[in-house]
Amino acid sequence: MSDAVLSNNANAVDHEAARASRRFVIGRVVIYFLLSFFALIYIMPLLVVVFNSFRTLPEISANGLIAFPQTFRLDAWPQAWSTFCIGGQCEGMQRYFWNSVFMVVPATIISTAMGAIAGYVLSKWKFRGSEVIFGMMLLGVFIPGQIALLPWAFILGKIGLANSVYGLVLVHCIQGLSFTTLFCRNYFVGIPDDLVKAARIDGAGFWRIFIRIILPISPPILIVTVIWQFTGIWNEYLFGVVLNSGANQPITSALVALALSGTTVRTYDVMSAAVLIGALPPLLVYFFGGKYFVRGLTQGAIK
Repeated sequence: MSDAVLSNNANAVDHEAARASRRFVIGRVVIYFLLSFFALIYIMPLLVVVFNSFRTLPEISANGLIAFPQTFRLDAWPQAWSTFCIGGQCEGMQRYFWNSVFMVVPATIISTAMGAIAGYVLSKWKFRGSEVIFGMMLLGVFIPGQIALLPWAFILGKIGLANSVYGLVLVHCIQGLSFTTLFCRNYFVGIPDDLVKAARIDGAGFWRIFIRIILPISPPILIVTVIWQFTGIWNEYLFGVVLNSGANQPITSALVALALSGTTVRTYDVMSAAVLIGALPPLLVYFFGGKYFVRGLTQGAIK
């Protein structure tokens, strides 16, 4: 009798296990289907732009914007880079592209360095009122950029940097300081104070501790800060279009001018290639540094 009961219990357990396994498989299929569906919707505009950049304008006009290319042509890319007319200047995207490069690279490096030093001071060399200063700097994260437009226009005009790439470098260095300080300060707080105290006992000063101890263990948050600043400054439009004009504007301003051009013929092939030229740098940054970005954010959250 006991053997029969045990056999029935085993069959019941096996049946429940099979049902649980089926529910798990069905749930997984549904989840992956929904994720794939939403990913396809999200990436569809990018695919349309990529395909149209390799199609000819007659083909786009005949088959519509959303269609697979029948032939792959690269004619639109050199035209978008060097000869297409934007804002009355037929020099393509190259001038605006290099404006953005000359703006983003120094602004990213300087703002990251300033934020690392400020975060180091506010976390390891605290003084009376340091928390108040950090709170005031933190307000910059929540203040919209539109509020700073008029003050920045006045300041740049006074110091002779109006309508110049160097002026935008200064603007983004200061505007990004609140973010970089926040990232670095929150990461440095997790570094044991005993390391700093031991170094000070051994005679190390402010800069030696920063260079020899803090920086070697800070690549995760520095990578996060660099990626954040690079993509944010590259994609920024407001300061570029308001504070600069003409050939001194960054690539985002040129793309908007290209989209709003009053010509009757829309060269969708060239416009698509121009959009991809403007999007390639941040896409490449995320492609090669995305895993480090996620890793740095995770380590910062754990700390």
